[in-house]
Amino acid sequence: MDKRKKLKCSGLIVLSCSAVPMLISGGYGYVPNVSEKIVYSAARELSGYSQLEAGSAAAPLSAVKVSTGARDLMAAPEEIESRLPEGIEIPTPLPSKQVLDAIPYPADLTDHDGPIEKTNFGSYSGEQYFDLENGGQVRNCTWHTNSELIENSTLGRVFDIETGSDEPQVIIYHTHTTECFELVDKDWYDSSFGAKTTEADKNITAVGDKICEQLEAAGISVIHDTLVHDYPSYDAAYDSSRETVSELLEQYPSVKIALDIHRDGIETAEGVRLAPVADIGGKEAAQIMIISGCDDGTFGMPNYMNNFRFACELQSKTETLFPGLTRPILFDYRFYNQDLTDGSLLIEVGSHGNTLDQAEYSGELIGKALAELLAE
Repeated sequence: MDKRKKLKCSGLIVLSCSAVPMLISGGYGYVPNVSEKIVYSAARELSGYSQLEAGSAAAPLSAVKVSTGARDLMAAPEEIESRLPEGIEIPTPLPSKQVLDAIPYPADLTDHDGPIEKTNFGSYSGEQYFDLENGGQVRNCTWHTNSELIENSTLGRVFDIETGSDEPQVIIYHTHTTECFELVDKDWYDSSFGAKTTEADKNITAVGDKICEQLEAAGISVIHDTLVHDYPSYDAAYDSSRETVSELLEQYPSVKIALDIHRDGIETAEGVRLAPVADIGGKEAAQIMIISGCDDGTFGMPNYMNNFRFACELQSKTETLFPGLTRPILFDYRFYNQDLTDGSLLIEVGSHGNTLDQAEYSGELIGKALAELLAE
């Protein structure tokens, strides 16, 4: 465990949602309709360091199936889940301190290659959407009926948390550890910036720190896994984080919740990077989206509805405390290692157009909402 930072707050299938007409209320700017094909190329995520180790040939990706339905900005298109082919050894994840200089945050971003536009994903209407009783929405991209999911959303989580215990209750981790943000609030981006860095104070790890601080303050013991899982092999990231979280769960059976914290990537076909923001207490926060996976019968995730029940509680608590912070929960055929606990979720914090300050503020708010929920 000496490689991890313990705060005492301490072929895979990916199916994108079918496109439906959406009506959006509220916002900083115009959110394009699905028909305008909001897209983000997964190739950008894989470029540059999809190798098993520096200097080696890139490992082949396992087959990834994506539905023919149009991708859209609500379906988290960046989170395409790849796995190493069978027989390829999973690289050992690296401690953040050992790779700080591997992907430095660029100091000379000056080219105005495209615009960044702030927006707010408000309330949606349409067959895929329904409101939660206590606040927030869900986007249902599964064969489950909305009425069935609404009933489940009211049942509450299946686990309890021990506040004040020295035994860890929560794991915060980052499958794509190098995901990062803009450092300056501006309306343009330099396309040479791939929104990746191994500098832990500038990437998604810093957001995880903010979540942990709030949990610790509430007396909830948490482990923050800061190992770098997506460098030098992006392909192996989900395999790597799975091994790490599984090891932690074996060592700490007291853990009930495992949250994989990410940064989304939302870019239009015209090259506009969208920065989803919400005004919370007079300060801009990056909007968040919870992803709760559903098993189509091939994922080996029979208890996925337990995760969904927890997601609904967290969504409602967050939206009640901080109106406008959440995008609808995405309930879709996704895996993301959510078979590991009954409180396993993936949370997207902002996009690559958001600033680090906005994302860190959201981390603080997520931590506060989670702490209050778990204290009930």
